[in-house]
Amino acid sequence: MHRLRAYIEQIASVSDKDWELFSSCLFKQDFSKKQQILKVGQIENHISFIEEGMVRVFIPKEDPEKEITFGFSFKYEFISAYDSFISREPSQYQLEALSNCVVWSISYEDLQNVYNQTSIGNLIGRLTAERLFLIKSNREQSLLNESAEQRYFNLFNTRPELFESIPLKYIASYIGITPQALSRIRKKSL
Repeated sequence: MHRLRAYIEQIASVSDKDWELFSSCLFKQDFSKKQQILKVGQIENHISFIEEGMVRVFIPKEDPEKEITFGFSFKYEFISAYDSFISREPSQYQLEALSNCVVWSISYEDLQNVYNQTSIGNLIGRLTAERLFLIKSNREQSLLNESAEQRYFNLFNTRPELFESIPLKYIASYIGITPQALSRIRKKSL
């Protein structure tokens, strides 16, 4: 849990008292590889911090080859169907463990209490939401303004570890192309 505190303290300093309240609300969950963390139609009740593993965010389809992957979260990052979490509406997408995962989670109700009872809670919540917005905005702009080749090279240069640990069909879907198109781009770059 010390990694979670270090992550939060990158945003803002947290007093021991506030950390004690926040950390008392956390609970540990283990997920095995390919296990669904959240399914379409469920309301997201948790925000989780990944201590070990990686998670894929995707829209399932009847044909698994047509699933749309639009996000990944890794060790020492947060994962949640955040729009469902804040709206309290059913999720339109799923979260799946791509490897065995250990996460520390806090419930919606407990997080609201942390916001209300700590001096730093609202600031951390706002700054975290702002970071999530920037990630989403940058991805949308990339899909609208860059070629598939540019998106591939940008991803490869900023997150090369993805290509070592995630199936290429998920990466292709993430950058908005078919696995065959990704194969051609990769072959051309060699």
